[in-house]
Amino acid sequence: MPDFNVRHASRRWLIAAAALITSVGLATTLVSHRDATAQSSAATPSATSTPLVRGLPDFADLVEQVGPAVVNIRTSTKAAAATAGQEGAPDAEMQEFFRRFFGIPIPRPQDPRRGQPQPQQPQPDDGEGGGTPRGVGSGFIIAADGLVMTNAHVVEGADEVVVRLADKREFKAKVVGADKRTDVAVLKIEASGLPAVRFGDVGKLRVGEWVIAIGSPFDLDNTVTAGIVSAKARDTGDLLPFIQTDVAINPGNSGGPLINMRGEVVGINSQIYSRSGGYMGISFAIPIDEATRIAEQLKSGGRVVRGRIGVQIGEVTKDVAESLGLPKAAGALVRSVEPGGPAEKAGLEAGDIVTRFDGKVVDKWSDLPRLVGNTKPGTKSTLQVLRRGATRDLAVTVAELEPEVRPVAQRGKADPKAPPASTQIASLGLTLVDLTAEQRKELKLKGGVLITAAEGPAARAGVQEGDLVLAVANSEVSDARQFEALVGKLDKARPVNLLLRRGDAAQYVVIRPGR
Repeated sequence: MPDFNVRHASRRWLIAAAALITSVGLATTLVSHRDATAQSSAATPSATSTPLVRGLPDFADLVEQVGPAVVNIRTSTKAAAATAGQEGAPDAEMQEFFRRFFGIPIPRPQDPRRGQPQPQQPQPDDGEGGGTPRGVGSGFIIAADGLVMTNAHVVEGADEVVVRLADKREFKAKVVGADKRTDVAVLKIEASGLPAVRFGDVGKLRVGEWVIAIGSPFDLDNTVTAGIVSAKARDTGDLLPFIQTDVAINPGNSGGPLINMRGEVVGINSQIYSRSGGYMGISFAIPIDEATRIAEQLKSGGRVVRGRIGVQIGEVTKDVAESLGLPKAAGALVRSVEPGGPAEKAGLEAGDIVTRFDGKVVDKWSDLPRLVGNTKPGTKSTLQVLRRGATRDLAVTVAELEPEVRPVAQRGKADPKAPPASTQIASLGLTLVDLTAEQRKELKLKGGVLITAAEGPAARAGVQEGDLVLAVANSEVSDARQFEALVGKLDKARPVNLLLRRGDAAQYVVIRPGR
């Protein structure tokens, strides 16, 4: 028995010793692995260990650097002229904005609107018992010899323009040139050795980047506001895309600079989106590269020369793109062609979709006027168009865009002498008749049919009495009988694409039978 107990105790001791050695070895291994992992982590930091945002910026140095080049602009207008301009149009500037940007009348006051942060309008006494309307805006010096850039709407209609520098000196300014289409103006004051801004590269501007604005909101000189770039190339349908920011812009800020964190001007603060007329978190600035290009022409000739080809265009919607078999909604839909204009001479037709201009892709309809406008008049260019499913190239000679374009006469209304015999397409809700020889001659058409009634599916698609049908599903229509035959061959369960002409404008509509 004793021997058994001794042997048993010895075994237990040996087992315990072995377990202790194993534990020590395992602990040593774990410690070594932990230290090695820590060293590896220290040598190669994780991507998440580096913060993407390193704190809020300090704008003080930027303001000291750029602030001296920002100016206050005061304008005055004769009271009589101002009164005449206000009769029957209490908000003429906003009316002009909506006409230029959207081609629509001003919305009701309660509707949200995008407009220009207009110069502040105090009405001081002129000392002679009458009022002289005055406005206040902003600007910035672009050359040491006294060239100043601002918005065209800041100085529009002004009889006198006064520029006040940051050091409180004042100079009467001459308007070198102003371009209403882009809202850019250049002024000249008789001074030298002035601090001038530096221009930045808009192409390197990033969404989310910090920017600041310096201007005179409500006539408060050298006011600084800050924010970020909310979007780039924001399309308004005008000749220039905008930089969208959330920098506070108010009346009087118009024409002031938008500045990046390197102290460079990247835009001119020009527009706001507002329900009240004041800042609501969305502001727009003209890209400085585009503004500089305009300013160079204003300095050299006092005006901007642009190209034109003589067309009215519209958007290619998703429905139209699908009905035409396009991979995506892109290009510019030609709604009308100016008689005798460059486009007509080149063979462009209403209903064509322009996909390229001089090899450059027309992604959005607003790309085309910008590309054409930037082309020197007299240049021979190439239009790539999609016409009834086929692509073709047309050679066009770009003409010069006049200050005002004569409105095109409205034609294409129903002729009281039209033949009474009509064709009904019940599945589409259409009633139509052939055009007379006189109508075709007047409208310069070889074919087409006149719609005398639009109900049900056609009415819901926007078809109206008096519209002309030029094509069905990419096939040209010569008369009502052919129209009926073409529709009869189509799948009655699928949408039907029509190319219509209304007045002098063409457009596509998609009718969905049974809806």
